[in-house]
Amino acid sequence: MSLPNDPIMLLSVVNTMLRDRYHSLDALCDGENLARSTLEYRLAAVGYEYMSEINQFR
Repeated sequence: MSLPNDPIMLLSVVNTMLRDRYHSLDALCDGENLARSTLEYRLAAVGYEYMSEINQFR
């Protein structure tokens, strides 16, 4: 899957996928063939971090 370059759009897409399809960030990364570190880095650059307790970036 091709993810958006814009970090806010990326946040929206990733959180939607976490809500609707995947029970964890690891499951999303495995299922979509994404590098977790890259995804976390891109979202951390705009102030968001993954919270496993609620399964979303905030």
